[in-house]
Amino acid sequence: MVNLLLLQVDIEKKLQDAPDSAYSIGVFIGNMLPFVVLVVIAYLIYRYQKKKNG
Repeated sequence: MVNLLLLQVDIEKKLQDAPDSAYSIGVFIGNMLPFVVLVVIAYLIYRYQKKKNG
């Protein structure tokens, strides 16, 4: 939990020190990318197991 709070502060600091507004888009994509990758991997495993069993 503490790590999550430190990460949030770090993101806010990056956005304040950003050279322009396009930087915030990159920060957003960089924060969402790991979750999207995990969802895709979970779906692929689910689909593989479903085909394998039935």
